[in-house]
Amino acid sequence: MREVQLRDAKTNLSAIVDDAIDGKPVVIMRHGKKQAVVLSYDEWLRLSKVPSIGRLLMSSPLSAGDIPARDRARLRKIKFCELLPV
Repeated sequence: MREVQLRDAKTNLSAIVDDAIDGKPVVIMRHGKKQAVVLSYDEWLRLSKVPSIGRLLMSSPLSAGDIPARDRARLRKIKFCELLPV
């Protein structure tokens, strides 16, 4: 990803937008720090429509029988003071 100082971005905005449309996002730097990214509108739409975890799970091809049964055995008791370094 190309990095451009803000002052250069102001003078070359058309070229930066053209790069973004061509699929080459540009990072805008101010005082040596990354401040913004210019990317195409189509790419922004794609990134902004991330499905929720619930929708991802619902669209999974797994069925209830594919997931192993939960181990319901009681947990063993641990004395935490024995685990601490001396």
